[in-house]
Amino acid sequence: MTQNIRIRLATPADAPALLDVYAPYVRQTAITFEYDVPSVEEFTARIEQTLTRYPYLVAEVDGVVVGYAYASPFHARAAYGWDTELSIYLQPGLQRHRLGSRLYRVLIALLHAQNVVNAYACITSPGPSIAFHESLGFQKIGTFPRTGWKFECWHDVVWMELPLRQRVTTPETFIPFPELDQETVRHLLNDPV
Repeated sequence: MTQNIRIRLATPADAPALLDVYAPYVRQTAITFEYDVPSVEEFTARIEQTLTRYPYLVAEVDGVVVGYAYASPFHARAAYGWDTELSIYLQPGLQRHRLGSRLYRVLIALLHAQNVVNAYACITSPGPSIAFHESLGFQKIGTFPRTGWKFECWHDVVWMELPLRQRVTTPETFIPFPELDQETVRHLLNDPV
């Protein structure tokens, strides 16, 4: 794989390119439990909504979008404000080239800077995503057997956790992504973690 890799923040204008990465996962896999590929308008709204609170990152190789990763709320209740769920998608065939690891490491570093305490991943099992997350320090914390129905069969879901900070009596205030120091953001985007 070419080594001219760039990780940057997503913008709403990236929706068509990111949707091109995501659509095969919807149509051909149980990695996502969506049945239908969202419209460009829906995907644009998802990017905009995410960026109000969390990072949404794009990976480019030689200027071409090849993947993305983002964080989302773990649950809506206020007590979960220091927890987040991560998602990552790469163009098929680009797995096992360390691009995903690099993308996730930048995302995790940004979340750490936001004072996020716990990062979670919800993963369809079986599949290669479990080993990928384990390689980054995630640990399995639970399995929901036969919990998702797609392609005429049931799929297990594995939850994995990566503690980003110690669970102290009073956590530091969560910093919404738009309020994060921009110099910190630039540094983490430009300096491989």
